[in-house]
Amino acid sequence: MPGPTLSAHFSARTPSVIRMAQIEFAARSDGTEALNAAIGNVSLPMHPAMQQRLRTLGEAGSPFAGGVVGYTATVGTAEANAAFRNVIGASGFVTDGLFSQITDGGSQAMELVIVGCCGPAGSNERPLMLIDAAYTNYKAFAERLGRRTVSITREMGQDGRFSLPAVEEIERVMAAERPGAVVVIPYDNPTGHLYDHASLAALARLCVKHDAWLVSDEAYRELYYREGPPVSAWGLGEADAPGISGRRLGIETVSKVWNACGLRIGALVTDNALFHQRAVAENTASLCANAIGQHIFGAMAHVPRAELGEWFMRQRAYYGGMLREFTVRTRELIPGAIVSSPDASIYSVVDLRDVVPASFDAVAFVRWCAKEGRQVVDGRALTLLTAPMAGFYSVPAGQPNPGRTQLRLAYVLTPEQMRLAPDLLAGLLADYPG
Repeated sequence: MPGPTLSAHFSARTPSVIRMAQIEFAARSDGTEALNAAIGNVSLPMHPAMQQRLRTLGEAGSPFAGGVVGYTATVGTAEANAAFRNVIGASGFVTDGLFSQITDGGSQAMELVIVGCCGPAGSNERPLMLIDAAYTNYKAFAERLGRRTVSITREMGQDGRFSLPAVEEIERVMAAERPGAVVVIPYDNPTGHLYDHASLAALARLCVKHDAWLVSDEAYRELYYREGPPVSAWGLGEADAPGISGRRLGIETVSKVWNACGLRIGALVTDNALFHQRAVAENTASLCANAIGQHIFGAMAHVPRAELGEWFMRQRAYYGGMLREFTVRTRELIPGAIVSSPDASIYSVVDLRDVVPASFDAVAFVRWCAKEGRQVVDGRALTLLTAPMAGFYSVPAGQPNPGRTQLRLAYVLTPEQMRLAPDLLAGLLADYPG
């Protein structure tokens, strides 16, 4: 007798390309160790103030001293919201007039954005507009919620820099598709592309002209490795894009800059009071975000902004050195490989288009590395887990996917482990039978 019928959505669902290598490797039993650079699961300790809250959860003075963990308000605790405004302000942006609600990570914030900005589920109206290569989970959220996505595509040059299409091309797509929102990641995941203020302002002007929300994923704000001030949707004013006020949505998270991926605390920030009010109302069905996580991150409401600035500088110094070292070494070991310019966030993209045969498929290569590939280093059998980039692009059927030859690596290993990554990648590629 056949079992119950799954939905079409579940029947078609496969794991995210970010998790794929990890899942494949979990079934392996030959003693090989994996260096997992496939997912941005930060391995650094949290800010000391957050660590202190973690250590004292059950002690006198903690809201959990009595062993009770109740719901918070749906909007989140006042302290956690103040913490997000404090860290935005520490980057030099004015927070007056910003409304904030706490969410289960940046992921839930994006789901609220999709529901709040896009057309009805199952329709083609007001899709979510992404800039490929785009964070793959955002497409998955839109599919889950029954909303359509449209994309414009950046090109990766021989110098490793990703470039936006001409403004005229972006506007042509917006005029034809009429998106409800345009998503930008100024310190980009997956590409490491650092947007400049002028590019962000140009996108903002198009959003105003075509009645779309500007959605800025600010997860990696302050993680940039070129000279200049930080870039943010909150740095845009009426002089940059007349009419942008009240049209901005920001996604915040404690995962990356604050090294707390597992807390699953984020925020949806906006300068539109009505959107904030309705987003909180929508989220009442989910009751509230993690109360313990809110308390831990709430410590950042009390850290002076000058001290936060020092934290940002230490984070940049830590990641920037690894990014530059990996870029130089990989280009040396794999002649012809294009490595993304180490400008922002905690990721590099390696494009092997000038190195591999036309039959090469990064998905198959990543699976082989996880299931069979290995290199012996100082007597240890090692392999490298990465994320194939094809899943970060939305390409019409029949057209080539730029991600077919691209891999994303996350700088979540120790500096010593990351120094092994170029040699492992070069060796695995040389041994790959495909």
